[in-house]
Amino acid sequence: MGRSSTPGEGTRPRVRHAGQLGWDDGPSAGSDDGHDSGRDGRRNSGGAGDRDRPGQGGRRRGQSHRHGRRGKRRILRWIAWILAVVILAGAGAGYLYYQHLNGNLKKADLTLGDKKMADHKANAAGQTPLNILLIGSDARNSKENQKLGGAKDTFGAPPLADVQMLLHLSADRSNMSVISMPRDTLLKIPKCTDPKTKHVYPATTGLAMTNETLGRGGPGCTVATWYELTGITIDHFMMIDFAGVVSMADAIGGVPVCVKGNVYSHTSDGKGSGLKLEEGTTKVKGKQALQWLRTRYGFKDGTDLSRTHAQHMYMNSMVRELRKGTKLTDPGKLMSLAEAATNALTVDKGDKGLGSVTKLYDLAGELKKVPTKRITMTTMPNVYGTGVNRGRVLPMPVDADQLFQMVRDDVPLDGKASKRKAPAAKKPTSPIAEIPVSVRNGTGTGTGYPVKGRATEVKGLLVGKGFIQTTVDTQNTAAAARTGVLFPNVDMEGNAQAVAKALGIPLSAVKKSTDVSGITLTVGADWRTIGDYHAPSAEEKTPESAGALNGDDETACMPIQPGFGW
Repeated sequence: MGRSSTPGEGTRPRVRHAGQLGWDDGPSAGSDDGHDSGRDGRRNSGGAGDRDRPGQGGRRRGQSHRHGRRGKRRILRWIAWILAVVILAGAGAGYLYYQHLNGNLKKADLTLGDKKMADHKANAAGQTPLNILLIGSDARNSKENQKLGGAKDTFGAPPLADVQMLLHLSADRSNMSVISMPRDTLLKIPKCTDPKTKHVYPATTGLAMTNETLGRGGPGCTVATWYELTGITIDHFMMIDFAGVVSMADAIGGVPVCVKGNVYSHTSDGKGSGLKLEEGTTKVKGKQALQWLRTRYGFKDGTDLSRTHAQHMYMNSMVRELRKGTKLTDPGKLMSLAEAATNALTVDKGDKGLGSVTKLYDLAGELKKVPTKRITMTTMPNVYGTGVNRGRVLPMPVDADQLFQMVRDDVPLDGKASKRKAPAAKKPTSPIAEIPVSVRNGTGTGTGYPVKGRATEVKGLLVGKGFIQTTVDTQNTAAAARTGVLFPNVDMEGNAQAVAKALGIPLSAVKKSTDVSGITLTVGADWRTIGDYHAPSAEEKTPESAGALNGDDETACMPIQPGFGW
């Protein structure tokens, strides 16, 4: 893609501008037959302002007009950039530049779950990270979306969150990490309450597909599910539908994508996105851009994971195009596109939400600080299900937890983290026999229940080491990927470290928290069995299974699935 996208070694393919003629790679866009595979999946899942003021400051006649046009174009580039990065991978974008577009923005509650998300922990400079959940909805709730999405039998059905990406902007704004969750992921969905109807959707008793969360009250349930699984505090969400993709790709003049061979995403029974490309690099736009983002049949092994990788390639390429100074030179046309695109956009509401052009503009400024070489796209490490879960994926216990932990700890996924100093050891201020400790069982995972009696077992270990004032907290059993010790104030840090040392828990896992009133040991999913605690590797490295793709990689080219060439 870009300057040197190549389908093979030493060859630079020619670039084409394509104008041919979906999220889900079901029947081709506009098809009347067949079923959307994402919705089939649901049935079979087994689960229950304005900072640039154009026109101001001019002194000579005509100068104000010229400055105004430049200001508008500058805003267009900024807003296009934020929506390129923030929305998407199947979701596309729109352009939010003028205040009158605020009314177009739909707004919804950030979370519909009962669990309150933890506050961010500031770094040494007092900075905090920013996490945004990007959601691509397959809703067929408008004529345009129905035309683009096809599958008539799904018109009016609850929408599915077929694209889910967590964008993490580091506290110091030096890097950005993105984690995609395959829409076929099986997990537990927490209880969610629809804020409009007050209908309560109980927590699933078994595993359900993650894309079903959107139909359980709205995007806030998708946010609650992500928090339940990852423990990552989510600050905002942005959701867009099919029509937004087309608007964005058209407005920026197309996005370069590369395939290693001729490909046609179409099967004999009518499945496939309809994408048809020649080998090499093509600038896709409009419906064809949507087709690229929805394609799985024809890419790599034909799975949803292949589609996710293609979305990462598209997103990185779009950002590079905008960074190169892609010209958005027709304000009149773009304002019309903006009207349509903002009508398709839903963001979190409230004083801290993203429900205004000004707030989106400010967010664009934050995102723009990150160079493309420090953007890392990943997919949640996963394993294929078996038996009744065949054809679905589940979070990979160790690798997925490692990835989530790195984001929680604000560790860059590109491997360029600055070396952090080891916590200073402190002496306890009380004899160990006088140190109260509360033990919680956090051994549950996104797919498994807590190990019964685990907190009591660990309490026994502590009592045996002299911490005789240890008790079990049976009320707080929130899942924790890793075992750790929390303390409420600095006076207790030495005592908390003594607890950790007694069990072999690294001092890096001892942290201050206002969520506890005393020293609290949470037994995590990394210590589910009886025996001594073995700390995970201290190496902060993105798992190979996450399939990391760097934002500066212009050589990325999609392999073609056998049988889909032409």
